[in-house]
Amino acid sequence: MRQLIKATLGTVALVAAVFASPALAADGDNDPIPPFRIADDLYYVGASDIASYLVVTRAGLIVIDGGYEKTAPQILRNIRTLGFAVEEVKVLLSTHAHLDHAGGLAMLKRETGAKLFATGPDAELMASGGKGDFGLKDSAPYPPVQVDTIIKDSQVVTMGGKQLVAHLTPGHTRGCTTWTFPIIDTRGSKRSLQQVMILCSNSVLPMYHLAGPQESYPGIAADYEKSYAFWKAAPCDIFLGSHGKFFNMQQKRAKLAVDSNPFVDPAGCKSYFEKGYAAFQAQLDKEKAAAAAKP
Repeated sequence: MRQLIKATLGTVALVAAVFASPALAADGDNDPIPPFRIADDLYYVGASDIASYLVVTRAGLIVIDGGYEKTAPQILRNIRTLGFAVEEVKVLLSTHAHLDHAGGLAMLKRETGAKLFATGPDAELMASGGKGDFGLKDSAPYPPVQVDTIIKDSQVVTMGGKQLVAHLTPGHTRGCTTWTFPIIDTRGSKRSLQQVMILCSNSVLPMYHLAGPQESYPGIAADYEKSYAFWKAAPCDIFLGSHGKFFNMQQKRAKLAVDSNPFVDPAGCKSYFEKGYAAFQAQLDKEKAAAAAKP
């Protein structure tokens, strides 16, 4: 009987010792929800946990992340609900090339005609349809999709007055990409410039090995260290991510009001990475100790 991955790929709740079938959405992580405005020209168009974002520019629309294959129709519907035509989407960006974030990119690309941008390592994984991943191997395939433009660390994607910066933050995948950009937030009579961070993922999945002879790939721990150095130092007023649970999306969404914006949460961003780094360091120390204890 096929074994199923019962939890989302982006969290440590993912369970299964042997992967013999595609990963499926965990209960409740891919439920439809209405789209909503996070800040001026920035909208949430994803599912209940599997995130996707819409950035509005003078020259067209940018969509960040495609969810699962079955999330893509939700994303397209949410864009239309906001009053935009899907043909206005000109650019697709990716946080990382796992099934729950890249699975819907082929459909989004086909339906919108947009160009897909991604880092080199993740472009290879997308072209293979998720096969050959260093951790998941061939267990979580999705429709292959070709990247049109390979982006590098610190490259700026500019369109219609918006400038989104790609930051290579590897570990979770080798091409994991955190996006940052400034956005205006207007609530009532208040208007302010906020720095947005969209985290790819800092999760260390259960099948990953950070140290010892079973190291998932050479230098994986150093990659996480480098990524955390960026995450902890980068300006982060509006903290978002590839999963809503990373930034308490549902709770913040419920608190949206005319005169305040719960998504402006620099303290929450700082706390998230402090706790995440402590957990990463504890796991690394544990694995180093275990490796040293072996004869």
